[in-house]
Amino acid sequence: MLLAMLIGIAFISGLRVNLTPSYPIGLWRIEPLAHDPGVGDRIVVCPPPDPAFELARDRGYLGRGLCPGWFSPLIKTVVAVAGQHIAIEGDITVDGVHLPHSSVRFADGAGRALTPATGGMVPDDQLFLFSEFAGSYDSRYFGPIPAAGVLGLAQPLLVFTP
Repeated sequence: MLLAMLIGIAFISGLRVNLTPSYPIGLWRIEPLAHDPGVGDRIVVCPPPDPAFELARDRGYLGRGLCPGWFSPLIKTVVAVAGQHIAIEGDITVDGVHLPHSSVRFADGAGRALTPATGGMVPDDQLFLFSEFAGSYDSRYFGPIPAAGVLGLAQPLLVFTP
């Protein structure tokens, strides 16, 4: 009962625990976003309830949570917004500029096939998300996602990098 109360208090106060290596592990706070999400913003976002994220949950890339479809939210950095052009050819370029640490993998750590996204122009009201962690499940694989899922900016409170 006490654990459920603590989880409820943490949720209401905007606290989240990150257990994935895409960003430092630990306690994060969701800060309100006073502007539209832009390039460089590190955000907390609910993924859309679609087959790409169902597969990701089945494979253990993300867990269950309180987002639509019972997905856990993601911490990612916005690297492109509506109107920007993404090319995915072994790595990522945004408007012709190479994105460091963006190599695409064709298999996950368990040897299961990964299919890169097709690239192209980021549609209106969508964001292309990224993490420099080589094994990150991000827009390299699922493509742009709706900006409407953004919960706020991700601010580390008590974190460590393993």
